[in-house]
Amino acid sequence: MGKYIVRRLLQMIPVVVFSTFLIYAMVFAMPGERTAGMCGERPCPPAFVAEFNAKYHLNDPLPVQYGYYAKNVLQGDFGENQYGNSVAEELGERFQVTAKLAVMALVFEGVIGILAGVLAGLRKGGFIDNLVLVSTLFVISVPIFVTGFAAQFFLGLKWEIFPALASGKDPSLFSLVLPAMVLGSTSLAYIARLMRSNIAENIKSDYVRTAKAKGLSPQRIVGVHTLRNSMIPVVTFMGYDFGALLGGAIVTEGIFGIMGVGGYIFKGIQNRDGIAVVGAVTALVIVYLLMNLLVDLLYGALDPRISND
Repeated sequence: MGKYIVRRLLQMIPVVVFSTFLIYAMVFAMPGERTAGMCGERPCPPAFVAEFNAKYHLNDPLPVQYGYYAKNVLQGDFGENQYGNSVAEELGERFQVTAKLAVMALVFEGVIGILAGVLAGLRKGGFIDNLVLVSTLFVISVPIFVTGFAAQFFLGLKWEIFPALASGKDPSLFSLVLPAMVLGSTSLAYIARLMRSNIAENIKSDYVRTAKAKGLSPQRIVGVHTLRNSMIPVVTFMGYDFGALLGGAIVTEGIFGIMGVGGYIFKGIQNRDGIAVVGAVTALVIVYLLMNLLVDLLYGALDPRISND
């Protein structure tokens, strides 16, 4: 397992370098004034532009610029946004909110999706199976902003079951329940369908028939043998989805007024704040790759043959 972890860590290095360089180049190598929007509607004074370019080495060739930026990132310095605030400190505050939202969405989609998929797979062709297929197809087909506004109106405003907004720097967990359900709804549908297919396929496998012939209980056959093998692709999806939830919550955070990373990136794009956008996306890339590493480790735990390759 130790060599397996080291190999995965070494594989992450070129991915981090290439992806962060691509992000940096897309923001700072494009035509246009790099300080646009920093001084309001008016162009920035030449002295300010010269100081900004010198601070971030923007007059140097692109690889040199990126080298200085990567060195600062390794030291935990993601630069300063157009308001002079540390991007790392602001991301630290907003990551806490977005991480809570993403974890709650992941738990919601994982528990409900896996349970629905198992029940549908064990009763393939029955009422529960058809209900899961129809309901998940409906959820997948509805855009997330429609789901979000509908849930906010009915569950938040009309019936007052949940708070309609989760604003503030530190929203309560209860106020994040509704946006977490909205954020995880589409992934829940995919997990349910994926789990259903895996269960329906593995329940017919030779090792399941052997377990039945040995007289094992149905609970042990499903819970230990069938479910464990069926979980491998689901774990993969959920691991990748967690990274997507951290960076793809812009719409959900906007609907419910959440001050998270998604809103921070959206605001940075609106204000043409390149330093803030690059810093936030770079942090998301690192988190996403770490989640992929965790998925690989869970692979090894679910199937030891993988870590021995």
